[in-house]
Amino acid sequence: MINYVIRRLLYMFPLLLGVNLITFVLFFVVNSPDDMARMHLGQKYVTEEAVSKWKVERGYDLPLFWNDSQEGVGKAEKTIFFEKSVSLFMLKFGRSDNGRDIAADIGQRMWPSLAIALPSLIIGLLANISFALLMVFFRTSRLAFWGVTLCVALMSISGLFYIIGGQFLVGKLLMLVPISGYDTGFAAIKFLILPVLIGVVSGIGSGTRWYRTLFLEEIEKDYVRTARAKGLSETAVLFRHVLQNAMIPILTGVVVILPLLFMGSLLTESFFSIPGLGSYTIDAINMQDFAIVRSMVFLGSLLYIFGLLLTDISYTLVDPRVRLS
Repeated sequence: MINYVIRRLLYMFPLLLGVNLITFVLFFVVNSPDDMARMHLGQKYVTEEAVSKWKVERGYDLPLFWNDSQEGVGKAEKTIFFEKSVSLFMLKFGRSDNGRDIAADIGQRMWPSLAIALPSLIIGLLANISFALLMVFFRTSRLAFWGVTLCVALMSISGLFYIIGGQFLVGKLLMLVPISGYDTGFAAIKFLILPVLIGVVSGIGSGTRWYRTLFLEEIEKDYVRTARAKGLSETAVLFRHVLQNAMIPILTGVVVILPLLFMGSLLTESFFSIPGLGSYTIDAINMQDFAIVRSMVFLGSLLYIFGLLLTDISYTLVDPRVRLS
């Protein structure tokens, strides 16, 4: 198992390097530093002196991959690729194009993102599994038919409808919670209730259908028929056998998204003015702050690959039959 984990960790580097290289090409080859300077300066007629000054201040005046003016390792180190992309592997995000410390911003903004994502995940998981078990229990009745119909309807509605509709109904008409904003400490709870509620409701349709499919696959297997033949009730079969065996795909599906909880939701945080990493990325795109966007792309790739590693490891924890070699 240790050898497997080490091998997978080593696999991460070429994958991250590929993502990093593609991102670098998009930001610095397709979109040159001169173009970045002109977009960021936002002036119709930008002088070459202003462009050069902007590039020097942000370190974009160096060669892309190879610096012939340097000697030894400096030929590779004194380049935009090394200073702006390779440094990300050491989690040195540097400064944004506006001069802010990106690592400090990430450390500060990840907590509001977690404050929304973690309750939404836990409450949504419990709700989806409960509704899915209920639909499987009444699978031969009309309740299951209308349950599936409702799930399809919920899946067909855009996430923007839930956000805007929830803000209008709960925040404006009923005036139960604030429409947007954020605060620190326990005072932030009133600002998180509506985003969490919308996150749970918007995911019930797809989540319930997926878990229902898992439970229906399990309920047709031989061990379920054997349990029924021994006289176990349908409730005992569902909770003691079907749910337990379905925990393998459920757990692995949850584990893979755990690291990504730090990244936040782009739409939710933007519409509710939550100062998380999702709104941080959107704001960087709007302000054309390419340093932040590059850092968030790399961080998202790193967390996703790490989540896949945790998924493989979790297989061995929930199913002893699986061994990693």
